[in-house]
Amino acid sequence: MLNVLVLIVGGIAAGYVATRLLRLETDLVTTSAIGVLGVVTGVFALRLMFAAATVLGLLAGAFAGAVCLAWLYKRYLARR
Repeated sequence: MLNVLVLIVGGIAAGYVATRLLRLETDLVTTSAIGVLGVVTGVFALRLMFAAATVLGLLAGAFAGAVCLAWLYKRYLARR
């Protein structure tokens, strides 16, 4: 249960940083979704590359996944 909470909070934080880094104007729900989906994407990618992800690796993967999803959002879904 605690791991899920850490993933959600870490994902929201990663989504916030990623959307600000890419200068996206998104609401809280979209920012959170980008972050949480970024965690899922990042953790999945890290587990494919490494057998076990550490907490630091988890955060790096969450940030990388959130930045990738924020970039995709900006490129294909954001209103222009």
